[in-house]
Amino acid sequence: MRSRISYIDISFLAHATEDQNKVLTAAKNIFPRNYADKISFSKSNLKGEYGNSIIFFKTQLREPEITEPLLTNISSNLPAVDKEDLLRHLNLHLSGGSLYIRLDKQEAFKGKFKFCRADPIRVHIRFKTSKIEEIRKICQVIGLLP
Repeated sequence: MRSRISYIDISFLAHATEDQNKVLTAAKNIFPRNYADKISFSKSNLKGEYGNSIIFFKTQLREPEITEPLLTNISSNLPAVDKEDLLRHLNLHLSGGSLYIRLDKQEAFKGKFKFCRADPIRVHIRFKTSKIEEIRKICQVIGLLP
């Protein structure tokens, strides 16, 4: 079967008060174990509002051998309440063929997945279609939606 995903962007911040390695571990925890060590993130140094150091991490995944297992891993570990919330508010997470979700860094560090709004691991999924109904069906097949 041909992949229905064009690419997935993953990005997150490591603030000066956070252990950069722990934040990186949290992000790698969203990947299936056999892929986590194969993923590399680019780093950019930023300055916060008060001059504090912030590191911006980003990666883009295009290979279906990685994107599909990643989404399956997120889907299978995401609580039903988050999936139902995503379904109810899907229009707020979709824009031009892209789905945007935010995962809690603290929970990801513990190996658990949960949506959050503040200081997340951002997951941008770009589909090969921009039709909302097709994206909804793909997300249901993947398990992101009930």
